[in-house]
Amino acid sequence: MSKPRARIAAMFLLSATLALAGCASQPTSKDAFTFAVMGDAPYNEREEAPFLATIERMNGEPLAFVVHVGDIKAGSNSRCSDELFEKRKAQFNLSKHPFIYTPGDNEWTDCRRPSNGGADPLERLAKLREVFFSDGRSLGASRIDTAFQADLPENRMWTHKGIRFVTLNFPGPDNNVGHGPATDAEARSRTIANREWLERAVSESEAGDTRGLVVATQANPWVSKEFAPFLREMTAAAARLRKPVLFVHGDTHIFRFDTPFVDASGQPVANPARLETYGSPFVGWEKVTVDPDDVKLFRVEPMLQAIVR
Repeated sequence: MSKPRARIAAMFLLSATLALAGCASQPTSKDAFTFAVMGDAPYNEREEAPFLATIERMNGEPLAFVVHVGDIKAGSNSRCSDELFEKRKAQFNLSKHPFIYTPGDNEWTDCRRPSNGGADPLERLAKLREVFFSDGRSLGASRIDTAFQADLPENRMWTHKGIRFVTLNFPGPDNNVGHGPATDAEARSRTIANREWLERAVSESEAGDTRGLVVATQANPWVSKEFAPFLREMTAAAARLRKPVLFVHGDTHIFRFDTPFVDASGQPVANPARLETYGSPFVGWEKVTVDPDDVKLFRVEPMLQAIVR
């Protein structure tokens, strides 16, 4: 069996196994709820039909909201046009549930690539903010209010039934570092702002009425040393809170629900957990059940819609 086919077979097997596990028990708490995670799609016109089918499928679920962790187009050979941004916004607004999006590298840091039109990444980030983050509300047909950071309006925070959610603008794979003085300065400033936003989320989550914390970014922080400080901050936050913490990301397109965090001595730590969403050519989503009666609090069910060739 070829490597691509083996990978697809393994993905189907894992999805089926975890789907069965997710259906094995129903929430018992009156405060239980579900939300959706998706990302790294659609990359192109071929993926738009299954992406829209995914939104329609989610519309049939009793979800509190949907979180998209970025990369709304391909990283190469795909122009970062205003028209594409508006198109994606219209597609996101087809969600009947509140829809929260955090940017990925494909739609701003990678726009400098000649095959993407050689655009200025900082100008494209400004345009994303204008199109998707012009006010404090979510996207979607049903909108919710979110707190946002003054200098980084894409960084959002909201609470639902005792669970605090926070998004951070960390684009993979390198956090926009190493491309020149201007972008390096931007990355330093944004990283400081992200740290401050995470600290606010953790501080507010220490209160007794907060059951757990969910942190969402685009980047997979295990693929670049640029994110080593962030991994330490996430591990420290979980230890400080002593409550369930779920870290959600995209970037490397492999569905995973595991516990890859380690402490300063390299020993595994069980909290926080990590959820990586499906990504192109896998188009789908993950249903996350939050059940206060479950000691782990978070349960994940993968929902693969299509594999687009």
